[in-house]
Amino acid sequence: MSDLIGKALEVLRAGGLVAIPTETVYGLAADASNPQAVEKIFSTKGRPSGHPLIVHIAQPPSSDRLSDDAWRELLLPWVRDISPAALALAKAFWPGPLTIILPKAKNVLSQVTGGQDTVGIRCPKHPVAQDLLVHFGGGLAAPSANRFGRISPTTAEHVRDEFVDQPIMVLDGGSCEVGIESTIVDLSRWDQLGYVILRPGAISSEMIQAALLGAQVEMPHQISQQLDINQPRVSGSLSAHYAPKTKMFLYPSGQLASVLPSALKLKNKLAWLHFSSNSSADAEYLKTEHTNIVEKILPTQSDELARQLYALLRQLDQENYDGIVFENLPTDPTWDAVRDRLGRAVVGSGS
Repeated sequence: MSDLIGKALEVLRAGGLVAIPTETVYGLAADASNPQAVEKIFSTKGRPSGHPLIVHIAQPPSSDRLSDDAWRELLLPWVRDISPAALALAKAFWPGPLTIILPKAKNVLSQVTGGQDTVGIRCPKHPVAQDLLVHFGGGLAAPSANRFGRISPTTAEHVRDEFVDQPIMVLDGGSCEVGIESTIVDLSRWDQLGYVILRPGAISSEMIQAALLGAQVEMPHQISQQLDINQPRVSGSLSAHYAPKTKMFLYPSGQLASVLPSALKLKNKLAWLHFSSNSSADAEYLKTEHTNIVEKILPTQSDELARQLYALLRQLDQENYDGIVFENLPTDPTWDAVRDRLGRAVVGSGS
């Protein structure tokens, strides 16, 4: 165990907060069984108390990673009904970027669940997070390490910039490999609705369906008539989230002219983000304009844009543009997760 992990353990066991790297984004971690520590997460982030947190757990020894009993033992302190589907997903995707919503155990703090009867559990893949969790010997509640509603951090520097006025310990694990938050799948109502993805991420519905031997996996819009106000609330589900301070505009490929006049009302220092292969008509349109527009080319692979997205939005904020004009992402399902984050960022931007 390194000295830094030892120091982080001291902070956590004393009820403090530690920012930890995961493969998705950096998390602001506290002892999930300590109510005072969990409250510090909410006060530090400015997070509303009704928003549930995800509990992060250690993985079993590598020799037991495919053992139902090993995963069941790790889940038992947090979950009262461990279904075969939950064990199948744990063995297929943990450690990794998947959060599973399950019926909570009796002793799980209401602050962690947002007062709900369900709890979100994840086993992260990042080696620093796993080293910490194994030595901690319990669960860590850890939402993204940023001010509520703002851009999630994917480097230790992002966390320090976010909480520059607060002495939070940060474990530096480099840049996050995935770059956006975990997929969240709800297994708590499988007998009524089946398996529902409440937040898209790197683990796709097709991957989950394959792990569940072909069982149907739904997105909320596919079963909207069956959902009710009692569906589990989960992290990152607000319409405005992951938002930069700079106002953002989305436009269809080849139709930059449809949004540029609105964007120019902000003044005229704009960032134009687009896919180069789709933008000949937009480039022709710009030739007739005499505005201060800085062009940035987007990666054409969804996983690469996911990895870069939050760092890019932070950079654009720092460069003090008056607006950001962003080409719509492809409609292919592989872009679902990035499209979800970008759409929420646009809604919340500029405030």
